[in-house]
Amino acid sequence: MEGALADLAQTLRERIAIVHDDESRRNVDTHMARLRAVSEKIDRLQESLPPSTDPRLKHYLDRKSYDKALEYLEASL
Repeated sequence: MEGALADLAQTLRERIAIVHDDESRRNVDTHMARLRAVSEKIDRLQESLPPSTDPRLKHYLDRKSYDKALEYLEASL
């Protein structure tokens, strides 16, 4: 499971980087496509988490609180 959590943490970092990428936002269509793709990847990784996953992490992911989810993962890994 640790590999899955590491993948999730990396994908959350990627999403945060895209959100803060000023150059990317200049082309709205491309920017939104990048956000959509990384968000879909987060969803897939979230769905693959085992039932024993900490409820706090599940809550953060369900609520799309990605900053909190990443903080949780970084403290756990």
